[in-house]
Amino acid sequence: MQKKWLLVLVSSLLIMALAACSSNTGNTTTGDSGKSGNSSSPSSSSGSSGTKTKIVYWTPDRHDAEFMKGKVDQFNKTNTDNIEVEMSVMGDNYPQAVDIAFASQQAPDVLQIDDFETYVKKGYLAPINDYMSDEMKKTFESVIIEHKNEIDGKIYTLPNTGQTWRLIYNVDLFKRAGIANPPTTLDELVEDAKLITDLGKAEGIYGFASPLKGSSGFGRPGNTVAPASTTTGVDGYNYVTGEFDFGMYKDIALAMRKMVESGSMMPGVESLDIDPLRAQFAQGKIGMYFNHSGEPGVYKGQFPTTINWAAAQPPTQSGQISGASQVIGGSYIGINANSANKDAAWKFMNYIYSVDLQTEYFEQGYGVSLIPTVLANAKKPEIPGIAGFLPKKYDAIYPANPMSATESQVEGSKWAESFVKFVMVGGDVGQTITDLNTRYNTALKQARDSGLTTIEADPSFNSLNLQGKLSNE
Repeated sequence: MQKKWLLVLVSSLLIMALAACSSNTGNTTTGDSGKSGNSSSPSSSSGSSGTKTKIVYWTPDRHDAEFMKGKVDQFNKTNTDNIEVEMSVMGDNYPQAVDIAFASQQAPDVLQIDDFETYVKKGYLAPINDYMSDEMKKTFESVIIEHKNEIDGKIYTLPNTGQTWRLIYNVDLFKRAGIANPPTTLDELVEDAKLITDLGKAEGIYGFASPLKGSSGFGRPGNTVAPASTTTGVDGYNYVTGEFDFGMYKDIALAMRKMVESGSMMPGVESLDIDPLRAQFAQGKIGMYFNHSGEPGVYKGQFPTTINWAAAQPPTQSGQISGASQVIGGSYIGINANSANKDAAWKFMNYIYSVDLQTEYFEQGYGVSLIPTVLANAKKPEIPGIAGFLPKKYDAIYPANPMSATESQVEGSKWAESFVKFVMVGGDVGQTITDLNTRYNTALKQARDSGLTTIEADPSFNSLNLQGKLSNE
């Protein structure tokens, strides 16, 4: 019975994955449009016959879909190698769809990377060292990171943009409440949230919100505040000791709990996703929340708004950035190791990574570039709200950590889920932290023993040394 149930589940997921592929926002080709580069026989190659080489490209990103569709169209029209790319914007089940596609030999030729180390270990990705020109290697050499772009000297992907994380606030509500500046300490965060709530509760306005329906509802504020407050790590992982220490989240967890107790947290956040939260913020109903540099694009296109809003550096317990604010990014797209058209796939990948395309992407506000050449020469985007997200000296790309491998082994609730429960219900935060440390470090040992991760302690680690590599501002 169990095997039958699993077969039904896998089949259902595969159907969803293929349905998402067919409902794409990119070019839909004829003939072989449903085939992938995982086929044992190559697609028709370009040559004197003029037959096109079909390349399938998968991405889960929606915020830049129209821009990227235009660039794919341009590539299809202008490349001289008779390559035609079919772009598919996948659904929320992207990680599962990728696994199923590889298992069923229907994986795309080029794909966005969701979990770099896992994709490499599963054999999904082809190394690109031999494809890269010397000029390209020089362009990216300072931002290629072990376990994010390369493993054992083999490069599989390159960075393009990263997410800088900030406190996002409604400037109009701050003025109405008589608050001169965004909070720099967690105590001020709690106080300001109450002032805004007291002012606007009768109008359905609350000082703070977070999408606590999913575990990211705590991860968003947690991983914005914690790395700015400590020099030892992020994602609950202490790079110095090589173990997990979730005590780094204690202060932000207590602050969020206080906002729930004071009534400053928007009611219903326990069933709130990020997009409904954004919709409420766009309507002027939320004073503050934490999120990333994708928000300017969201409020330009997905949820157009007339409110005056801005982004500020995260508040900390002391009011100072004593560590480095995490920039999430580093891995972008890669080539299917089983693709029958790797050369053609690389030509498309090389086009996507071109400095001209990446510069335009950054200047139009679709993402904050991690490419030094782009940051040094591009015009600053003019999209409303982007100024607060541009890299500052305290923004940094952290080394890879073993969180993903650990969570594949951990028993019981995940760390962010445990903190969400504390925020909403209360309890002993110290006990929550001790329980998480015990379970995660047990799972980390299992992950290391089984070879799921090779990341070890780095006694010399200090996140202050990461500052200034993206910007000196």
